Amino acid sequence: MERRGDFALHADGAALYRLHAASDLFIRRPAVSWWLLLAYGATVGVLQFSFLFSAVKMGMPAGLASLVMQLQVFITMSLAIMLLGDRPTKLQIGGALLALLGLVAIGADYIGTAVMIPLIMTLIASTFWSFSNIISKRAGKVDMLGFVVWASLIPPIPMLALALIFDGPQAFVAVTQMSPLALGSVLFIAYGSTLMGYGGWAILFGRHKASTVAPFSLLVPVVGFAAAYVFLGETFSRAEVIGSVMIFIGLAINVFGPRLLRAGRPVTIS
Repeated sequence: MERRGDFALHADGAALYRLHAASDLFIRRPAVSWWLLLAYGATVGVLQFSFLFSAVKMGMPAGLASLVMQLQVFITMSLAIMLLGDRPTKLQIGGALLALLGLVAIGADYIGTAVMIPLIMTLIASTFWSFSNIISKRAGKVDMLGFVVWASLIPPIPMLALALIFDGPQAFVAVTQMSPLALGSVLFIAYGSTLMGYGGWAILFGRHKASTVAPFSLLVPVVGFAAAYVFLGETFSRAEVIGSVMIFIGLAINVFGPRLLRAGRPVTIS
């Protein structure tokens, strides 16, 4: 497939994002301000993907990018403490740190494969993902599917403008020349990743503490390695196996540790 600019790919998908508008006929706008919708659509749909895809275009390995993006776990937890008063337990912090060590173990194979600027851009993308998590938490217990659908109306115009600035008029020509693989990729990003993935993610953030939900994104590289093993016949390295086990244990401590502690406390009768 011909390699096009990453903003051109967004231009391809901008029209498909507009298909979300058709859903607005059936999905009522959630009871949140337009500022929250604008902030969520801008952080997760424009800024995150602009920096991430540009970093990949500049040489950031996709596998390493998926690992660096998971630093949003700890950025999100820090933001939740500062902005939302979210106080994770010591056990949750310990579980998150163990999972981080597992992520570092997996990333050991990628050391030296990224230059500084793409790495920094990926870190910025991860930070904007973290801010979008806080924004969805601010939205509260509203219709999160509707929240994501309506927020998806925000990215098309900024992304088309960026496509014109960075890729020129060919970005618009590319919309009419999409290959089946490119179309499938955009459909997956628009519906599988955005609507289903970020929709479910936002629902969890609306109902649970950030320190409980955020660490689950650390499963992304684990699932990626498992999918590569099943569908592509790739093998695991020892570091990947050890790191994956540490992530699973860390997540188990983060989610179930506080409950087990509460269950083990003796009941006092006054």
